Amino acid sequence: MTVIILIAAPEGLRGHLTRWMVEVNAGVFVGNPSRRIRERLWELLTNRIGDGQAVLVEPAANEQGWAVRTAGRDRWRPVDYEGLILSARRPAHTQDRQSRN
Repeated sequence: MTVIILIAAPEGLRGHLTRWMVEVNAGVFVGNPSRRIRERLWELLTNRIGDGQAVLVEPAANEQGWAVRTAGRDRWRPVDYEGLILSARRPAHTQDRQSRN
């Protein structure tokens, strides 16, 4: 199963994802696209996300059974901690500096 979450995404991205996945809540898409389709969707999202954020959770051959990717203005980022994927938030001063640039 694949889950994609869009936050503050540009117009049209949500509609494009509904061709391949089901929107179970605003900005939350769930489905079972093939690896090829998943890669193409991710490429589209990373190219068009702009100031929004995209999070992709996909099957992986690891202890947790899944991996995560992020694109756009990352509020959270995946961190590998001894084989486990955890989410880390950037320090406030780093976020402030990025928003001024």
